[in-house]
Amino acid sequence: MGRHAVKGAIVFTVIVTIQVLPVFVDNFVAITRYNAKNSRKEAGVVRFDFFQELDKPENFRLVEIYRDQADQAAHQQTAHYAKWRETVAPMMAAERRRVFLRNLDPTDAEWK
Repeated sequence: MGRHAVKGAIVFTVIVTIQVLPVFVDNFVAITRYNAKNSRKEAGVVRFDFFQELDKPENFRLVEIYRDQADQAAHQQTAHYAKWRETVAPMMAAERRRVFLRNLDPTDAEWK
C-alpha cells in the first residue's frame, strides 16, 4: 500500500491548494478547465472540481475524488495531466499543497 493509502477505502480524495502569480490567473483558469474536463472523462474519477477564492482570485482549490488510490495514480499518468503540470509550473507563486482524505460520510458504499 502507498504511503497515503487507507486500508479498505474505496473512495480516495485529494484536495490541492494552488496559488498562482496574479499575471497568470486567466491562463491558469483556462488550462485547469482543460485538465478538469478531461479528468472527469476518466473511468476512476468520481468528481473533479475546480474552485477559485473570491477574496484572493490567485488562490485555487482542486477537489479530486477517485474510486481508489490506483485511479489517482493513473490520473497522474494521463496526457492531459502532464500537459497541465508542465504548463502551470511557471505560473506558481508557491508550491502546490495536497491533502489526502479518507471518506467518512456518505459511506463508500453510498457513492455512485
